Amino acid sequence: MEYVQERIATLHDLDGNATQTAVDGRLERTVARTAVVVPMTAREHESPAATAVLSELEHLGLAAVFVPVRAPVDRIGPIREWLESFDLPMRVLWCNAPTVETMLADVGLSNGFGKGRDVWLALGPAATAAEFVVVHDADARSYERGHVHRLLAPLTMGFEFSKGYYARIEEERLYGRLFRLFYEPLIGALATDHDAAILDYLGAFRYALAGEFAVTGTLAQRLRPPRAWGLEVGTLGDAFDHAGFVGTAQVDLGRHVHDHRAVAGETGLEGMSREVAASLLRVLEERGVEPTYETLPERYCAVGDRLIEQYHADAAFNGLEYDPAGERDQLARYAESIAPPGLDRRLPPWTDAPVDPDAVLRTTRPWLEEEASF
Repeated sequence: MEYVQERIATLHDLDGNATQTAVDGRLERTVARTAVVVPMTAREHESPAATAVLSELEHLGLAAVFVPVRAPVDRIGPIREWLESFDLPMRVLWCNAPTVETMLADVGLSNGFGKGRDVWLALGPAATAAEFVVVHDADARSYERGHVHRLLAPLTMGFEFSKGYYARIEEERLYGRLFRLFYEPLIGALATDHDAAILDYLGAFRYALAGEFAVTGTLAQRLRPPRAWGLEVGTLGDAFDHAGFVGTAQVDLGRHVHDHRAVAGETGLEGMSREVAASLLRVLEERGVEPTYETLPERYCAVGDRLIEQYHADAAFNGLEYDPAGERDQLARYAESIAPPGLDRRLPPWTDAPVDPDAVLRTTRPWLEEEASF
C-alpha cells in the first residue's frame, strides 16, 4: 500500500473502506444533483458489466442518467427496451440515428464519429439537467460498488475535475498496455526536452486513459472532445486549462478487468494509438510544447525500453507472467503513430455549440415520433 501524492491531489483507498467513509450527507446531496453519462455500443447490450453498472446506479438517487448508444437500426429497439427496464431517470440517446446525422450535417459537425462524439452528445443535456456530471464506462467485468461516490467526493471538497484510476492486473499479467507502453513513455520522452506545466499535469495521472471522471456542470460545458478514442486525453487538456493542478484530483477505483483488444489493426490498440497520439500532441502544441518529431519516436522507444525493464522487474517480484519481447514489439508499432496531429476535428464546447441540448434530445430519440403516430 502506498500514499504518495502527485502534482494533483491523489485520493487513495488506504484501507479498502473509502466508499463507506466518504459517504456523508454532503456527498449524498451532491449525488442527488448529479447526472451520469454511460456511453455504450451494441456489444454492451445485456452484458454483465453494463448490467452491474446500471443496477448500481438504481440505488443512488441520481438526478438523471444519459446513455448515448451507438447501434444499428435493427438493434436499437431491443437495446432501448432493456435500458429503460432499469429503475432510473433514464434518457437513451441513439447517437447514430439518421436524424442525428442530419442535424450535425446542417451545422457542419458531421465529419467523423466515435466514443468522443457519443459522450459529447450527452454532455450538453447532462450539464443542463444537473449541477455535476459523471462519465462512466460500462465495460469493466469486475465492477465494484461505490465508483460514483468516489468520483464525486472530490467535488464536495472544492475540486472541479476528478479522474478515476485503477490497476489493470488480471490473468496473472499486467494489462493497461496503451497507457503503459504508449502514453507513459511518450510523456516521459517529451518531458526530457520540454519544461512545461502541461507535461507535469499529464504525467501526474496514475491511469490517464481511464474512462471514468466527474466534473462540475460548468466544466462539462467547456470540454471539447475528440470524436473517437482521444476523448480521455482531450478531456485532460481542457481540465488543465479550466481546473488546473489545484482544481484536479484523482481517485482510486480499485482494480478493473476489461475486455481486451488485439494489438494490430485499425480496430486494435495500434489504431487507437494513432487517435491517442493525435489528441495528446494537439493538447501539447496548443499549450506551447513544440515536439521535435524527427527524433521523438527514437526517444520514445528509449524511454519505453527502460520502462519495460521496470515492468519486467515488478511482474517478476509479484509472480506475474511477462513477455518483454512482445511488449517491445508493441512499442515499435506504437512508435509509428507519433506524428504531427493534423486537422483538428474536435467538437465545440457546449458553451459555443451550434445546436442546443433540447435539439439533441429530440433528434436522438426519433422513435418518439413513431410512437406519437399511433
